[in-house]
Amino acid sequence: MIGSLRGALVERGLDGAVLVEVAGVGYRLLVPPPTVPGLGEPGDDVVLHTHLAVREDALTLYGFATRDERACFEALIGAHGVGPALALAVLSVHRPDDLRRAVADDDVAALCLVPGVGRKTAARLLLELKDRLGATAVPVGGLPAPPTQAPGHGGSPASARADVRQALVALGYGPDEVAEAVRDLPDGDDAGQLLRTALANLGGAR
Repeated sequence: MIGSLRGALVERGLDGAVLVEVAGVGYRLLVPPPTVPGLGEPGDDVVLHTHLAVREDALTLYGFATRDERACFEALIGAHGVGPALALAVLSVHRPDDLRRAVADDDVAALCLVPGVGRKTAARLLLELKDRLGATAVPVGGLPAPPTQAPGHGGSPASARADVRQALVALGYGPDEVAEAVRDLPDGDDAGQLLRTALANLGGAR
């Protein structure tokens, strides 16, 4: 696993592709486009924290100016339905601190600024990123969040599913989508966790 690279910047492109030479070997990396100007000019020494994405048909190296930026990228690609391209797009619009603030404030509109991210996708991402980025759970889009019952305090699977239905309707899902999402839910009385599962199922069906 390649964790970081230190070497000379050979080429840089406005699309986020850069070439860094380390001990005579040129490494091509994809970085968030806003990071490119801060790398300096060709010939300058650079340090990039990296993530290697392994697929059957390609090995792609992604580079980041800080460890925090890389951590946010890895949190994003760990969310359901988010690939490296979308994760880079998010980091091109929001710096790590801004992303954490958007997640903590449940700012759907902020995530919708990212090209290709609609309101439903943004709402689902906010729910998943709360856990991955360590943010405290807050209402989605200013709507009442489904209550999470403490163990032994009287929560029931039926009431939890009802909360999930209400939350999905409030997020703009149609009756058929809500029925499908709730039908496939596992048993449980944690409405927050069930809502995350429902949104993940709906995202996978698209």
